[in-house]
Amino acid sequence: MGETIALKARDGFECAAYKASPKGAPKGGLVVIQEIFGVNSHIRSVADRFAAEGYLAVAPALFDRAERGLELGYKPDDIARGAAVRAKVKNEDALADIEAAIAVAAEGGKVGVVGYCWGGTLAYASACRLKGLAAAVCYYGGGIAGMLDETPKIPTIMHFGALDKHIPQTDVEKIKAAYPHLAVFVYDADHGFNCDQRGSFNQPAADLARARTLEFLGDKLA
Repeated sequence: MGETIALKARDGFECAAYKASPKGAPKGGLVVIQEIFGVNSHIRSVADRFAAEGYLAVAPALFDRAERGLELGYKPDDIARGAAVRAKVKNEDALADIEAAIAVAAEGGKVGVVGYCWGGTLAYASACRLKGLAAAVCYYGGGIAGMLDETPKIPTIMHFGALDKHIPQTDVEKIKAAYPHLAVFVYDADHGFNCDQRGSFNQPAADLARARTLEFLGDKLA
């Protein structure tokens, strides 16, 4: 279902991306934005699942700016390394690579963006700054509360965990207060609850967030 392709950003940089195509005609395009662990087996599986739902999914390898082909797991050493590599990638450079992914995903029709952790923050930034998008889904983006001076230009929904030690609920409340018209869902779950390779995986929360995400995308990308 999936293949590795090359993307070329507006600054000339080329990065890899995982592209998962649906079996039939796409009902939309989707850019899947990684956590701090690279485009690893989990992110590829996320893209595959969206492709199975009919979307042309593209996951740009945003770590290629710092270290090409890096894929990490979820042990403490992986988390430390992922955080270190992520610090070497400027958000504006990551957005340039996301922009290149949007162009490919647009082959499937209207384009949405969905991101997790660091990717959740980047999905919010994409909704505020990038063209060519029709919808954004942000999973536990820890940097969103610090970006509330920027306003999403497209329909946007967010998913957070009430037990998340990385994102205080006060930040979630700030987001809700700043943009009461946005759907901000909070689950009885920890950070990373969508990832079935992490100890914090929460099946009920992941299933409910996914159902809400698919309903949202089905409406906005139609």
